[in-house]
Amino acid sequence: MAAMQKQQIAAQVSQLVKDCENYRDELSVDRIKAMEYYDGTMKDTPADPNRSKVVSRDVRSAIKKVLPSLIRTILGNDKVVEYAPMNEGDEAAAEQATDYINYVVFPESDGYDAVQDAAHDALKLRNGVIRWWYDKKRKVQVSTHTGLDEPSLIQLVADDDVEVLEQSQYVDQIDTPQGPVDVPLFNVKIRRVAEYGCAKLAAVPLEEFLIHPDAISIDDSPITGIKTQLRRSDLVAMGYDRELIEGLPASGSDIKEEEEEFTRRRDAFDENDSIVKALQEVDYYELYVKIDVDDDGIAELRRMCFAGGLAEANLLDDEETDEVPFADLIVERRPHQREGNSVTDDMAEIQRVKTVLMRQTLDNLYWQNNQQPIVQEGVIQNPESVLNPKFGQPIRVGQGTDVRGAVGYNTVPFVAQQSFGMLAYMDQEATDRTGISDASAGMAPDALQNMTAKASAMIEAAGIGQTELMVRTFAQGLKRVFQGLLRLVIKHQDKPRTVRLRGQWVTYDPRQWNADMDATVNTGLGAGTRERDMMLMQVVGSQQEKLLAAYGPLDNPFVSIDNIWNSVSRGVEAAGLRTPDLYFTKPTPEQLQKMQQAQANKPNPEMQKLQMQMHAQAEKAKLDAQIDLKKIETQARIEMARLKQEGELKRYQIDQEIMLKRQQNAAQMLTREPITEARIGGIAG
Repeated sequence: MAAMQKQQIAAQVSQLVKDCENYRDELSVDRIKAMEYYDGTMKDTPADPNRSKVVSRDVRSAIKKVLPSLIRTILGNDKVVEYAPMNEGDEAAAEQATDYINYVVFPESDGYDAVQDAAHDALKLRNGVIRWWYDKKRKVQVSTHTGLDEPSLIQLVADDDVEVLEQSQYVDQIDTPQGPVDVPLFNVKIRRVAEYGCAKLAAVPLEEFLIHPDAISIDDSPITGIKTQLRRSDLVAMGYDRELIEGLPASGSDIKEEEEEFTRRRDAFDENDSIVKALQEVDYYELYVKIDVDDDGIAELRRMCFAGGLAEANLLDDEETDEVPFADLIVERRPHQREGNSVTDDMAEIQRVKTVLMRQTLDNLYWQNNQQPIVQEGVIQNPESVLNPKFGQPIRVGQGTDVRGAVGYNTVPFVAQQSFGMLAYMDQEATDRTGISDASAGMAPDALQNMTAKASAMIEAAGIGQTELMVRTFAQGLKRVFQGLLRLVIKHQDKPRTVRLRGQWVTYDPRQWNADMDATVNTGLGAGTRERDMMLMQVVGSQQEKLLAAYGPLDNPFVSIDNIWNSVSRGVEAAGLRTPDLYFTKPTPEQLQKMQQAQANKPNPEMQKLQMQMHAQAEKAKLDAQIDLKKIETQARIEMARLKQEGELKRYQIDQEIMLKRQQNAAQMLTREPITEARIGGIAG
């Protein structure tokens, strides 16, 4: 089938844009109201004439309470995003991309301002939109250099980007060891022209953002883009034909869009200023459309730019593209809808009720302080003294008039104290709806002194839980931003770049990185109080110490060197110090390799332990053997001593018996009588 004609493309795109603009105008009513409530201009709650005009600022108060917590959690750490490898071998590239995007690209792209503006829009207007693009700039610098010698001059003007504007020469005398020497010196004025490109992030004003009403996300929308006004000179500087641009009609009048823009900008400019044609503004559309141009049955994503209208003649660019460079950010989801819930949605009714109550309360106080006088006609000679009283001014009455009856006052009952209970109830209702309270947003240290620590922590945790949900929902949308930022850098940075990072010069070449790496926005620390974050990191560090003690520092299956560094760096960040490298040094791969080699040369601790055990057992066996031998020797000595003692006793008995026999024989020889035992006993006696 034949490809679609440009006229048909323009007609389809024009109809899609018309649907988007009608949808934008419907939402514009609520956004205008939200901005008015935030600024304290409540046109739907007019004050009565000559009565209090005070306005309660509950929407503004709630947003200013929760916004610092959200921004601190997202942007409080050095590493806002971390990239994860998608394929084997992407680990080094993912680490390089994490450092390069966080420390170089994101700050250069004005990312902090973009994220903060989008968060403010999401809290106030339901949605915040961030877009990213690669901004190529032509930088011109003019400088004057004096007193250059010839080699310095040649080196200065050798660059092709340098143009010499003015040059003068003079001779100066220089003292040398050989004497004065005349040296030619130069004064030169140059102009240096350099092409510079960088990634950019910016929050899109919602009155400029276009998305189809049937879409529930940017990926689901058949058309996404912006409609803004650019000066003709800006379009010419972008490379478009000057004759074509000058023939485009100037921007028309879009009442709905202008009303929202004026409300946002608070009438900061005067549209009636006379301007030259080059500064006239032209409607500019940058659209990302899913359309089947080649008629193959599959809609392709195309980038189309129109200026001055949406006709075929207004089409400036038409090319295929691979992504829609917009991210839609919310803080509270509405299921199956693109729009989120805002703080304004929860607080608008409360602000309206509190405004009426505060006005009535103040009016009642005004009546008490300035009572309405009742004056009898013709009795007061100087009525001005009653109508506009002054301190010390007398009230003159006629002769014979009862002074006490001449002037009276209308008594209005004092009921203002009844409003305070209702105002407190509305504050509690606001806390119930949003989860945002004084305790969770930060208050005086002694404000909770009469409460128990557990009750105070419960109140604080309730607000922190709501804030954490907002942060995580918002961070989920930021993933798309950082994925797009990485693809943008890989696509447009055509040469390596050397930057100073952590006190060292590092070269990055994004062309080798994987553009499909997943991104994770860091929200682990900072969601609660700083004390809670530090306690969590202390618990993690304690567990790591136990595992290191049990399994050693190297080849530990549970804790690696990177795990230890992450724990240390996160602990420093939790303490509020943004740069852990100032306090701890992460070991380099070379240092780790040396540690592993040194560890490999050391004997195995288990073998050492086993050898020590075996040596101890051998020593113990040797000692036991020595003890047993000593026991045996001791027992032998005892036995020998016993035997010896028994032998001596037996020998003594034998000697005694022999002596007795000798005595018997001697006695028998003297008496020649046989000596009996009885006789021997008598002789002995």
